[in-house]
Order: sequence, then C-alpha cells, then structure tokens
Amino acid sequence: MNKFICLLAAFSIASLTQIYGVLGATYTLSDNIVGNAFYDAFSWEAISDPTHGRVKYVDQATSRSQNLTYASGNSFILRGDYKTYLGSGGAGRASVRIISKKSYATHVAVFDVRHMPQGCGTWPAIWETGPDWPYSGEVDIVEGVNDQAPNAATLHTGPGCSMPSSGRSHTGTSGQLDCNAFINGNTGCGVRFSQWNSFGPPFNSNGGGWFAMERNNNFIKVWFWPRNSGSVPSDLRNGAQTVNTGNWGTPAAHFPNTQCNIAEHFDAHRIIINLTFCGDWAGNVYGQSGCPSSCVDFVNTNPGAFRDAYFDFAAVRVYR
Repeated sequence: MNKFICLLAAFSIASLTQIYGVLGATYTLSDNIVGNAFYDAFSWEAISDPTHGRVKYVDQATSRSQNLTYASGNSFILRGDYKTYLGSGGAGRASVRIISKKSYATHVAVFDVRHMPQGCGTWPAIWETGPDWPYSGEVDIVEGVNDQAPNAATLHTGPGCSMPSSGRSHTGTSGQLDCNAFINGNTGCGVRFSQWNSFGPPFNSNGGGWFAMERNNNFIKVWFWPRNSGSVPSDLRNGAQTVNTGNWGTPAAHFPNTQCNIAEHFDAHRIIINLTFCGDWAGNVYGQSGCPSSCVDFVNTNPGAFRDAYFDFAAVRVYR
C-alpha cells in the first residue's frame, strides 16, 4: 500500500507539472547584452509604425547622431526626441525601435531596467514576436500608455488559444481570457500586475527593477521585482551563468498551456524594444488618462514633456 501511495504521489506531481507547468528549470546564459553590446545584438527598424503612432522610427546612424541611443559602461539609453517642435503635417516625433538579431524558443529573458519612458502620449514596450504575426504569437513583457500604472503582460495569438478562468498561480489580475488578436480590437489575454511600481513614474522613482519571462511548451510566465525588493533572486540579480526559475516564487503573470498549445501558437521569437507616441492604444485612451489637450497635439507641441521618455537598460540577458 505504501509503495502504491508513493507511486500515485509521484504520478500526481508529474501530471501537475505537465498540465500546469508549476515547476521551474535551470537555464544557462546564452546572451549577455550590456552597454555597447546592444549595437551588435539588435537591428534598428526604421519602419512605419504598425500601431499608427505619431512617431518616426530612425535608423542606427541617426539614433546615434541625435543621441536617441547611446551607451556608457553598463548603461544603454533608448529615447524619443525631446527638442523638436512638430507641425501638424510631416513626420512624427523621432524615436527608436530595435529587434534582436537572434530568435529564441524555449528560454528565459531577463531585463534589468533602471528607467522606462514616461509622459503623456508615451507607449513604451518590451516584447517578443515571430515572423508571422499573430500566428507566430506575441508576448508583451512590459507595456503601458500615458503613465498609467501598473504594468500588464499580454499574449496575442491567432484563433484557438485562450487561458483558463481558474487554476492559474500568479499575483496579478487576469483580464480577457481569449488571446485571439482578431477579436475585441486585439486586446489579447492580459494580466495586470499587482505592483504599482511596475510601470511609469512609480517604477522610475523607485530606481526601476527587473522583469523576467520564462517560456517553454508548458507555460509562459512573467515576473517583476522592484529595485529595492528583498526577494530578488540572487542568480537573477547577479547575472549568473545559470538561473533556476524554480526558486523565483509566484510570477506576476502565468499563462499555462491547458487551453493553448504553446508549441503550435508560438514560433521562435525575437525581442523588440520600442517607444511610440499616441497610436492605436495610447491615442485611443488618451482622453481617459487625465492628460491635457489631444494626444497628437500634445506630442507635436510639447517636446520638453518628453525629456524623461527614455529607457535605461543595465542589461538584457537571455538564458537557454
């Protein structure tokens, strides 16, 4: 009888691990991107904004000559222009969108961020996607608009991927459960974080923090630790050669594979970091944000309002 109980317990643990992905794993450092290494690890996308923002994405040479990106030691800055008055016609406010040269399937991505863009009309994001959106999937790790905290992590997919209404172990609050990008204006299946200092001015005034995302075929998880948190895992904080996500505690957002075949809906992804203004989200909700004027008029005529519209990365580390 005791042997039977032990076997049953082992089967139950294995089943839970397979179904819900509750246990972590050990990953080895693949890419350690710090300071000037961003220029080698990422490509600059000088493209029309897919989200229709009041923005002009510039190439690497322009971003460097205009100080929209610069690196020093363990700091990489990516920012929007804060000097130029824009007329009602012509190009939008200059900014930067970069995409990793490498693609990643099963992996952990860690973002050590000291500062993120803030200001009315801003829409900063750190995310991953594949070559055939939305069928390749999208994972939004950091995203928000108009200084509206907290952060939200969201999946966007083709039809057939959704999240369960119960049984998810995370500290955040689930929103829409259907991840299908073709319904409800591409809302996706999101989780609103519980920590107010995970986005915007509260994040910046606290010295930033760490975001981490783990993806495998059983689940996708996203964590956040504020800069002054006593619970930051030592392997993550120190940029160790290996990390064990099983020691990282309950994530802010947990997306299990119970109603979404992750291997089917998510291809290998490249990391994207960008800052746009207004557009499909920030512009559409601008009137409810407490910001002045209209979004486009504010972005056009208040360049000084974007002095703090910048990312400061201490590191991006990818483990596989």
